[in-house]
Amino acid sequence: VEDRFHQLFKPNGADASAQPASSSSAQTPKTKPKEPIRVDFKGIHDRLAFLPTGLDVNSQTISPDGKTVLLTAVSAGQQNLYLYPLDDDRAIARQITASPGQKRYAQWAPDGKSVYYLTDAGTIQAVSLHDLKNATVDIQAEFDQNFNSDKIEDFTQAWSAIRDFYADPHTNGVDWNAVHARFLPQFEGAQNPPEMRRLLQLMIGELNSSHTGVYPPPAGLHSTIGRIGLTFDRVLYERSGAFQITGIVPQSPAAVSGEIAVGDRLVAVNGERLDANTNLAELLDNTIGKKVVLTIRAAGSEKSVAVKPVDLGTIAHLRYREWVAGNREYVDRISGGRLGYVHLADMEPESLAQFYKDLDTYQFSKQGVVIDVRANEGGFVNGYALDVLSRQPYLLFTSRNQPTSPVREVLGQRALEKPTVLITNEETLSDGEDFTQGYEAMHLGKVVGEPTAGWIIYTSAIQLIDGTVFRLPSTKVTTLAGKPMEMHPRPVDVTVQRAVDSSEDAQLKTAVRVLLGNQ
Repeated sequence: VEDRFHQLFKPNGADASAQPASSSSAQTPKTKPKEPIRVDFKGIHDRLAFLPTGLDVNSQTISPDGKTVLLTAVSAGQQNLYLYPLDDDRAIARQITASPGQKRYAQWAPDGKSVYYLTDAGTIQAVSLHDLKNATVDIQAEFDQNFNSDKIEDFTQAWSAIRDFYADPHTNGVDWNAVHARFLPQFEGAQNPPEMRRLLQLMIGELNSSHTGVYPPPAGLHSTIGRIGLTFDRVLYERSGAFQITGIVPQSPAAVSGEIAVGDRLVAVNGERLDANTNLAELLDNTIGKKVVLTIRAAGSEKSVAVKPVDLGTIAHLRYREWVAGNREYVDRISGGRLGYVHLADMEPESLAQFYKDLDTYQFSKQGVVIDVRANEGGFVNGYALDVLSRQPYLLFTSRNQPTSPVREVLGQRALEKPTVLITNEETLSDGEDFTQGYEAMHLGKVVGEPTAGWIIYTSAIQLIDGTVFRLPSTKVTTLAGKPMEMHPRPVDVTVQRAVDSSEDAQLKTAVRVLLGNQ
């Protein structure tokens, strides 16, 4: 594999062991230079054809013989590599990788018999198209790292990136050359990487811009503590060391067991008894996906319950869905069953898919829907979500012995076609604010709650020489009238502040009243 990979850097895939011909050998006849390729653009749109790959394609590379295209594409939320023949009208895409993570810079080998790509971990993978075996290319390199020189290069890279690519060429009115002169001596005095990164944070802080940040090189560290989905009475624990169960997260390992109830006590984990000095997280460390036996005391007797703990991300998502379900039940109850409720956690594809699912599952029998984007920290799918809300009804279909349905539903085009109200707050950021702006601009309904954060600028990231990740906002966002949205929160029609010490969600309650026309 390594030998084939190195051929990528030889002209025409020449053999690395080949030696130049001696002066006594016959001279190789000169080949006629190839004619330059000329594209006939006249009528090119008539020759255009779409490839029915059935995939969400990110990038494509045509094979050396021109007969196959290598696709980097997404299917079912997972990115992989696919081959698609260009000379077969009945072709289907052939998947050649099946692994998590991104596949970047996919390239053909010169002989067209294998492909290479870069993984999230920075390794180079080779895939043989003969048997689809995937192998890591062993590439080794040595370099000398000198913090005193690297810190200045980091500074220069970061400062230059802002100068050349920041969304506002005038750097928000800040004299960027003066910033360079002021911070360079401070970087020269930095003693370690954390101190250097702190100075980078202070430097970009001069911009007063959102979507900036400096992060250490990815360490790949993740929590290994298993989560079982139980909450406990804190006061009782502090007083007596007892683990009295006060809540069970729906669909968590504890809930799935079906043998644990609120009011029971957790008294042991894998046979180790619990008391006031017990560190429960320590007992559950390295248990994710493994069998753990809990001892539960209920009604004066003890029983053993086997569970399989999950990771923090899974339990956090289950808690979030529990919160959404509580809001949905509340809206249904106080509206007398007339209104539905959906929440967009962020503007990523996974949340968009959940948004679709919640609309499809819960809203058919409702007269209107409360749309909640509070604490939405952005992404880039606002247009897709807004399409569902903005599409208008225009025809009805009624098949014999079937209920009448909107034509969009029959045609498979998702559309809500019902009145809505939107809730925002000061934690609604970025693309969540783009969504709010679109909702207002298209007059889809009233906005309730608090003005958004005003963090509205499109960002990317670069990696500095020592691996430090440096966020770089390079695209400004404006309204159709050209007004900047960065540092300009999206307003609301009905202002409602939610008291921190109140158990009632005043914003949600007000949104229901507004949509029902009672306020």
